[in-house]
Amino acid sequence: MAVLSAEGVTFDFEMPVVVVGAGACGLVAALAAHDAGQEVMVLERDENPTGSTSLSAGLIPAPCTRLQKEAGIEDSPELFAQDLVAKTHDHTPHDMALVAAQTAGPMIDWLMDTHKVEFELVTGFTYPGHSRLRMHGPKSRTGADLEQSLLSAVSNADIDVVTNASVEDLYVAASGRVTGVRFRRPDGALEMLGCKALVLASCGFAGDVALVQKYIPEIADAECCGHLSNTGDAVKWGAQIGAALADMGAYQGHGSVAHPHALPLTWAVITKGGILLNTQGQRFSNEMRGYSEHAAEVAAQPDHIAWDIYDAKGDEAGMGFYDYREIRKLGAIKTANSLEELATVTGLSLAAIREEFEAIETSARTGEPDRFGRSFTQDQVLSAPYYAVKVNGALFHTQGGLVIDAEARVLREDGTALPNLLAGGGAARGVSGDSNYGYLSGNGLLTATSFGRLAGITAARIAAES
Repeated sequence: MAVLSAEGVTFDFEMPVVVVGAGACGLVAALAAHDAGQEVMVLERDENPTGSTSLSAGLIPAPCTRLQKEAGIEDSPELFAQDLVAKTHDHTPHDMALVAAQTAGPMIDWLMDTHKVEFELVTGFTYPGHSRLRMHGPKSRTGADLEQSLLSAVSNADIDVVTNASVEDLYVAASGRVTGVRFRRPDGALEMLGCKALVLASCGFAGDVALVQKYIPEIADAECCGHLSNTGDAVKWGAQIGAALADMGAYQGHGSVAHPHALPLTWAVITKGGILLNTQGQRFSNEMRGYSEHAAEVAAQPDHIAWDIYDAKGDEAGMGFYDYREIRKLGAIKTANSLEELATVTGLSLAAIREEFEAIETSARTGEPDRFGRSFTQDQVLSAPYYAVKVNGALFHTQGGLVIDAEARVLREDGTALPNLLAGGGAARGVSGDSNYGYLSGNGLLTATSFGRLAGITAARIAAES
């Protein structure tokens, strides 16, 4: 994998816009470039496009959409941007958070109205850090269905998606202009494809052990439940071209992945009063801080595991999610009609469990936050029957990457834009700050789709001007 000189290079064929990666970011970028009047080709390494999108719940946060308005929910890009920045403790640039917030709503409406991608607004609970109900996703709550809907939209638009095409090298002129790519077929054959604009939508580097150890060692020993083709290609190419990188310590983890089934247990159960207990039967954090930062928290516990404990309210909220229903089918959810039975099915200390439940009841009764700073209301106090799932902490995908501007153009270290290189999603710096705590629910698909659409629009403009 390299950046090679474009001098004297001829290509087998050319396309105005080339997109690397057929996850949500790449497909949305392709649709946007197509709608702007340019021919597009998408190159996908895998035989079947799935990516991080298919492994997600398929949820995209967006304010002021048609669905939000129909539900009578008042929201604004400014409020959403405030939520994004607050989650990162002011470590993400407000201007880029506002760009994501301003473009998300129109992007959802565009996908629905122009490309017939079906979304519904998630109601019933609010994800930690979000001040409004603004999650949009497929009815199934699966990223696989979102991916298939986007693939159908791309197919209906007659956009070519070439699978089994592993992009190995970029050809770059002395000016920094990318003139094309070289990709490898399964039989080893190499093909040369020229372009006027290139969109990097190949996600991050969660699948590259060396890069994870270098940039986010705290999570290096945790299980990677992300897409293993996320090998940091965009970061590696960008570094060779002189592109700026930022927030490389940011990532989306998950502190509630059913073990050993490797399926994420929705954090909805936590919002309904659920708690995490380690193998000693003790709570160890404020669970409402969010699921991403809990990946490292759970990984740091004895045996690197914990138990997710909740009740019927959490079970009802969880049933709206495909992964939860699968976890239930696999028999990973234990039930108990008393604390004594809960201790038996989990193997945890009954005395420790009782102590934690008493502390929660005291917090709810007095209205005072508990020792971790979490506040409980009376309706969040757990009651029998209890539900328990053994979980571990996992790395899903990284959130640091190539620095882009408000048009999704990749920037050099001096802040100037490279002539025709665009990026979005995990390939680009996200809006999750510089660490694990900054990931607000949905940030991955937010930047994949919002920045993906910006990248496609800008790529089409550059191609038209070339």
